[in-house]
Amino acid sequence: MTAPHNRVESALLRRINERRLLEVIQQQGPSSRASLTRSSGLTAPTVSKVVEALLQRGLVEEVEPLGQTLGRPGRLVQMAAMSAVILGVVIDASTCCVVAAGLDGRVEEARTRRFVTPLTYKELLNSIELHCRALLQDADRTVHAIGVSVPGLVNERLKEIVFSPNLHLLDKRNPAVDLEQRIGAKCLLLQETSGLCLSERLYGDAKGLRDFAMLDVSTGLGLAVMCGGQLLSGHGGMAGEVGHITADPTGIRCGCGNRGCLETLATDSALLRRMSERFGQPLALEEAASQLAAHPEKFQPDVECVSEYLAIAMAAVINIFNPTTLFVHGTLLVAAEDRFALVLERVRQRTLTASLADCTIVPTRLSKRQGAIAGIMHHLTNTWAPPFR
Repeated sequence: MTAPHNRVESALLRRINERRLLEVIQQQGPSSRASLTRSSGLTAPTVSKVVEALLQRGLVEEVEPLGQTLGRPGRLVQMAAMSAVILGVVIDASTCCVVAAGLDGRVEEARTRRFVTPLTYKELLNSIELHCRALLQDADRTVHAIGVSVPGLVNERLKEIVFSPNLHLLDKRNPAVDLEQRIGAKCLLLQETSGLCLSERLYGDAKGLRDFAMLDVSTGLGLAVMCGGQLLSGHGGMAGEVGHITADPTGIRCGCGNRGCLETLATDSALLRRMSERFGQPLALEEAASQLAAHPEKFQPDVECVSEYLAIAMAAVINIFNPTTLFVHGTLLVAAEDRFALVLERVRQRTLTASLADCTIVPTRLSKRQGAIAGIMHHLTNTWAPPFR
């Protein structure tokens, strides 16, 4: 008779092997069983059993190899893209979007629906549900889960957004829980910068990195840190709120109630506000980008001021967390090569030389849509088994 603890250990080992193989497939894309055996370190029989288990669970699928080869080539195993779907919901201050993707994480504009952020929480949920149902109906595939990316402080212990300075209708809410009750699919609440951090590690240039940071300087200023391969969360999951460090005690009022937070000084929103004041009327983000391209000298004082504060924020992250790479997400200061070069010059003046020498600073190529997708994939992988070490 098999002892109960032996059966438990056997089941756990099986799940760990499944997680290991799932991570390998995520990292290297469509792979043969022989390639998976070499990359995973598992035996060929174990790989065959694990692949069959993952196929049954609908997490992977088999495809024919591209191109002609000698003999009869074996089928490749890839993340389920044609037979399964996950949704990413991005809630932001001005515009929200819902995107459908396969488990390969590929985000396409054709499968994205955008809408202006409603004025009430009820209207927000109604709009999200409407677009989710439309995408699920179009996909006609098994839905595994929905990731809901939000701005603000997400308390993981309380399972709610305790405070969203730039979108107060989310305060004390959990749109993932409310959406799950309406749709019936598993929904996960995710802080937007954490999502960006996970997406960079899963789909971007941070593959294989264990110590890096993500700084989001778009609407607000958020930070997520990957430390030793784990997302730094703090006691309640609210670690990384550098945007609400006071940099100018006499500055303008922040959405958090204080004055002169970095969030009001070092972001796209800060530059947009200064440019609008100089221009004499409110500018949309796209209009501001066009004005900066057409009349850079007119707005140079604004660019230099915001760049200085952004450099202070970036230097603080590098000095405190000592990451191998700092990824920065933004538009007006980050996406433009010349303006980002100005920021980097200021960072060199503000950062400890030894810390900066070990750190590479690069703009992120990924979006918050990708972050919402990466968040749910991270959840699906993590809840299945402990990581393989």
